[in-house]
Amino acid sequence: MNWFRKLMIGRYGMDQLSNAMLMLSIVFLVVSSLIGSGVFNIFAMIILIMCYARMFSKNINKRREENMRFLQWWNPINLKLIQFINRARGGKTYRYFKCTQCGQRLRVPKGKGKIRITCPKCRNELTKNT
Repeated sequence: MNWFRKLMIGRYGMDQLSNAMLMLSIVFLVVSSLIGSGVFNIFAMIILIMCYARMFSKNINKRREENMRFLQWWNPINLKLIQFINRARGGKTYRYFKCTQCGQRLRVPKGKGKIRITCPKCRNELTKNT
């Protein structure tokens, strides 16, 4: 294991973009094995080679810039995905409304009848049926 540490001195290593590339190559390999098409296999290998090239690169500033561009693209998508999952989990016990003035999402318990909801952000009051 010590030889690997010595090998990686001065090299970039793993980051979020490398992890995403690795996961994408695994997905392509699984799809390739299910469909039996070699095209997905080729794409998976190309992505995997690019992932390893990034990991062993000594141009750290360039790799960091690539990762920052990826994160600027990925973080809004990831946030929407997390919000969707949280809403799906709370769908049985909560209702979600949007404030008419500021657009803030409001979560209220289900089954309370007609209630008045006050937005914590802008103090706008809504009357909704839960």
